[in-house]
Amino acid sequence: MHKIAASSGGRVSTPMPLPTNLAEAHALILRQREELAAAAARASGAEALIAHMKLVIAKLRREQYGQSSERGRKVLDQLELQREELEAETSENAVTAEDKSVGVAVKSFARQRSVRAPLPAHLPRERVVVPAPCACPVCGGRLATLGEDITETLEIVPRQWEVIQTVREKFTCRSCEKITQPPAPFHAIARARAGAGLLAMILYAKLGQHQPLNRQSDVYAREGVELDVSTLADWVGACSATLAPLVELIRRHVLAADRIHGDDTTVPVLAKNRTVTGRLWTYVRDDQPFGGSDPPAAMFFYSRDRGGEHPRRHLLSWVGILQADAYAGFGEFYEARRSPRPITEAACWAHGRRKFFVLADLRQVPLAIEAVRRIDEILFRCAGIARSRHWRANGG
Repeated sequence: MHKIAASSGGRVSTPMPLPTNLAEAHALILRQREELAAAAARASGAEALIAHMKLVIAKLRREQYGQSSERGRKVLDQLELQREELEAETSENAVTAEDKSVGVAVKSFARQRSVRAPLPAHLPRERVVVPAPCACPVCGGRLATLGEDITETLEIVPRQWEVIQTVREKFTCRSCEKITQPPAPFHAIARARAGAGLLAMILYAKLGQHQPLNRQSDVYAREGVELDVSTLADWVGACSATLAPLVELIRRHVLAADRIHGDDTTVPVLAKNRTVTGRLWTYVRDDQPFGGSDPPAAMFFYSRDRGGEHPRRHLLSWVGILQADAYAGFGEFYEARRSPRPITEAACWAHGRRKFFVLADLRQVPLAIEAVRRIDEILFRCAGIARSRHWRANGG
């Protein structure tokens, strides 16, 4: 009689006798098939778990080392800083070597430089003509004009502070003895001595270049103009109040649209002894790519967190089509019980495509690659239709 020996962990178990009749043989075969099916299921589950773990690791590596939003920009900034320091050091060494090699017949190393592009044509040109000699420096003969060579040098006019004195003469009438005088000049801030150009520079430096007022005050002091931080802060606050009607006009223009695009982004906020993350909410009106004639505009709101009450307050009474991502705070907009009426949801292709693109970029999910291909095809066709509508709307 044949016997089967089962081996496990190097040990040989007690041999199992083979069945002696057909029924036992069938039962043994069925039992073995079930065991094989269970083993195959466990193996399949393990393979799926391994594939899932590989995908998670690849996504984490992409988030850490890939071209992601903020982190990628920070890495690029660091690399650009290193590059500019290396290039500056190389140029410094080249100039130093050139100075030391004066009078010595040694060919120094010349760093290959990129081809210089012409200077911008829109910049004003100041023509400086070098005086020509009155006679030939060789023989003393009379000189005739042959042509000219022009060397262009990019230069900048330093910032210049000035005080504008507006003189308003007074006149008296010889008949009625009344005094007449032209009205005072307009100032963006009443009873302030800051001109519109100065105020625009301060606001742009603070809001556009993120320069705090104390740093601006130090810079202006080094240029010979003492402007206290409290004075600058008063001007910024007064400008905010002065521009409030324009901000309200833009808000009404954006909310008058039938379709707007909404999204939020993070913004670092300086807090006590630390930096917190705030939110900048943006709502854009722009139908020009689809043949619309109304001017595009955007309105911005700031909040310290990402609570859903913020967009609900921003779009309290607005009704239309909102193109946005799947942020849960927008969910109440689309409910039937919303007053005055529910907002129509338009899912954002860019946000939807982004999730598929992450998986497609890893080259491990064929379904994601196909999804990105189809989305791109749809977007390409829509862009062509939009360009055609825009072309016809503008009389093309």
